[in-house]
Amino acid sequence: MSEQSLNFKVNVNTEIGRLRKLLIHSPDSGLGKVVPSKAQDWLFEDIVHLDTIRKGEYDYYIKLLMYFLDPDKIKGKLAEIDSDAANRNFYKPNHPEFHNSTAVIEIQNLLSEMLEDESIRKKLVSAVCAIEGCTYKVQIALTNTPAKELAEIFISGTLANDTMIFAPIPNLIFTRDVGITINDHILLNKPAKKARVRETLLMRYIFFNHPLFESYRNNILEIPDVTMHFLRPGDEPAFSTTLEGGDVMMVSPNHVLIGCSERTSEHGANEAIKLLFEQNVVEKVTVVKIPSKRDYMHLDTVFTQVKRNTWVILNSIAHSPKYNPYEPINFLKEPEKLEATTAIQFTKANPQEPKHFEHVEALLNDISQNDLKSTEPTKIIYSGNNTFPYDSREQWTDSCNLLAIKEGVVLGYDRNDKTVEAFKAAGFDVVDVKDLIQDLECGKVNAETITDTLILMPSAELSRARGGFHCMSLPILRDNL
Repeated sequence: MSEQSLNFKVNVNTEIGRLRKLLIHSPDSGLGKVVPSKAQDWLFEDIVHLDTIRKGEYDYYIKLLMYFLDPDKIKGKLAEIDSDAANRNFYKPNHPEFHNSTAVIEIQNLLSEMLEDESIRKKLVSAVCAIEGCTYKVQIALTNTPAKELAEIFISGTLANDTMIFAPIPNLIFTRDVGITINDHILLNKPAKKARVRETLLMRYIFFNHPLFESYRNNILEIPDVTMHFLRPGDEPAFSTTLEGGDVMMVSPNHVLIGCSERTSEHGANEAIKLLFEQNVVEKVTVVKIPSKRDYMHLDTVFTQVKRNTWVILNSIAHSPKYNPYEPINFLKEPEKLEATTAIQFTKANPQEPKHFEHVEALLNDISQNDLKSTEPTKIIYSGNNTFPYDSREQWTDSCNLLAIKEGVVLGYDRNDKTVEAFKAAGFDVVDVKDLIQDLECGKVNAETITDTLILMPSAELSRARGGFHCMSLPILRDNL
């Protein structure tokens, strides 16, 4: 076992403990190959401008992560890193001048390193070619391709001469969805959409084969298919076993939330609960059933945690719709069940008697007060400042999808103005990432002492992809609260 893997730790037991290590994937050339006719099939709402999404937006995410997680790589070197002469090499995976941080870990580099092993390379090429329907000649050619180049092909779907041989996997930038760290275990996803099958396969190989995760291989959890699904005639979505990481939140050391959504099925939640209890990973799992709509997609698109006692949420999810008894229509027509949100809590000790919460806010209050022992009242910050139509507009552009770097310090998009107002009203400082990076570079601000701050990130192109910074992160190590 290598020295790096011996010193490598996996442990996340809250959403808000000080972030120490995470997996990310920088926007690759595949994002620049999404075409309008396939955008929705590939789970994008629009086509993005690759140069802008890289230089104008995602690079700031990397810089900020570096100042908080690996400052020696960047502090005092920012002018050189961002110079024209440097040509963004610091941000390019597999480039000799790439940052190669052991805290801000790039998935493409892990894939390249793993593919250096010839036996693994042959197996993974065979698996990818099987699911993508490649010819045998292509399979042989890929097997003989150098590891770094092959990693790029697997991710972008494109050969070095710019020939596309299969679809890109543009959603790999949303690393949260491929798995989730639950204490010292990693729960792998089972994607709902075909567009995410290859990225799931790549991540499965990384977790089980890369030396970094060598001591955690017995802690990697995979959800099996339910027998009744593959024995039924046809492909019936109602019986599919799907689960994506955006629907899983590790909210306290013994408590996991699982969302049933457009992407995670009841059967997926069921199998995850059984697995987590059987493996003694947690004592408590709460299933939050949200409307199965593209508007919401995952649990973390409708709420995320900011502090021990503070959450940001879309109000219509926080409380199921109330029906006016003075409106005759409410007696003439059945309520729309898809719009209701429910929260059901299962315990390992007594799974046959789940606890039902009146609404999601009651659940969040219970987590803050009872699981996390908050000494202050629970605060709720609403998307769009709970004002129509800004609440739903800003939720669509990920006002509720925030990443906590430490308790009270969260990253969000700069376009959600009304939500920003709500944060200010709740006592948070609001700072533009470009200003914060300059202050961190010159020492005016200290990453260790900054508190209660919403950091605004540029978002014109990133927001088109339908995911915020919570989606674009797979934390693998956080401090305990």
